[in-house]
Amino acid sequence: MEILLATLATLILAGIALLAAARGRPSQILPVLRSALAAVSGNRPQIVLLGLAALFGAALVYLVYIHPFVGLGPEQPIPFSHRVHAGVKQIDCRFCHHGVERSTHPGLPPVQKCLFCHNYIISQHPQIRKEHRYFDTGTPTPWRKANFLPEHVLFNHQRHIANDIQCEACHGKVAQKDRLAGRDFRMGFCIECHRRKGANLDCWLACHS
Repeated sequence: MEILLATLATLILAGIALLAAARGRPSQILPVLRSALAAVSGNRPQIVLLGLAALFGAALVYLVYIHPFVGLGPEQPIPFSHRVHAGVKQIDCRFCHHGVERSTHPGLPPVQKCLFCHNYIISQHPQIRKEHRYFDTGTPTPWRKANFLPEHVLFNHQRHIANDIQCEACHGKVAQKDRLAGRDFRMGFCIECHRRKGANLDCWLACHS
């Protein structure tokens, strides 16, 4: 749909440009178009070089400024890497998300939980010093939300963990990600999983209670 809209917008802009070149007289569009094509034909090598330079510039901008951030979620106040902590160090998700087994909400790690390790590990790193400032001023780390669920839906983490549903089933391979993209959860995702596992599909008893 986005490609179709972009194409339509490009055609409209091209039409407006032709009308402007023809000074608002539609009957003059064809001669203007012929003149433009003749100019292009007469300067073909320069046009080709200009086009290649534009393509190279666009590719460079994409590779340097866009591609590295495709699929990334919000930038966090402390650049926490799930790949390092959950992947390389193999720290259990429940160590940081302490409420996941006994609460509706998994909980976000408080400053004290981070400093449990980082009082001793890379304790002088600038980002860890920032955590110390949060702790010293009694300020919770302002983690930014990555996953979104409609407000009228109740998702019980405890119930799912108790039924041996792995975190990766909903959150993907977080142990391979530095910065989580997160997702907007929709009803179809939940219904498909419940059907596959033969779980409750009653609206009020399952999700909307």
